[in-house]
Amino acid sequence: MIDSKDEIIEEEEIISEEQYEEETLEISRVSKTVKGGKRLKFRVLVVIGSGSGLVGIGLGKSDQIPQAIQKAINSAKRDLIRVPLKSRTIPYDVIGKCGSTRVFLAPAVSGTGIIAGGAVRKILDKAGVKDVIGKIYGSSNAVNVAKATINALKQLRDPVEIAKVRGVTLKQLFGL
Repeated sequence: MIDSKDEIIEEEEIISEEQYEEETLEISRVSKTVKGGKRLKFRVLVVIGSGSGLVGIGLGKSDQIPQAIQKAINSAKRDLIRVPLKSRTIPYDVIGKCGSTRVFLAPAVSGTGIIAGGAVRKILDKAGVKDVIGKIYGSSNAVNVAKATINALKQLRDPVEIAKVRGVTLKQLFGL
């Protein structure tokens, strides 16, 4: 038990010390119809990342855009995930889902770059992935695409960790 608390504290220290790059994925004006008319607000979708495996997305809504952006950044910092990288790419193929959106991510050879569109490209860039192929199936709604991409990245595990759990060597895991 004590070990897990120490690990959490160390992880929080790492998160607070690192500097994040922020990028706005979408700013949209939303309205709510009330008795007196329409109430207009701004909804902002933001991605933050360290460029070395930490990435998160956040939604913020407010009457003014700067306040909405700040709320989104705070939300993204609370929901950071660590992405296991295999040199410059992801370890294996993965599919993330959110609503009717499906995001397929596949590793690519060095020098390929990020071949993906929309929010997927920006999220992978902030995560520090340099070579990957991505494809969006279904709805291309920016919020659902961002959530599906994060869902896909959450499914990734480090090959060393998988080999340890299965009780095999890395060579046996990859069939070499």
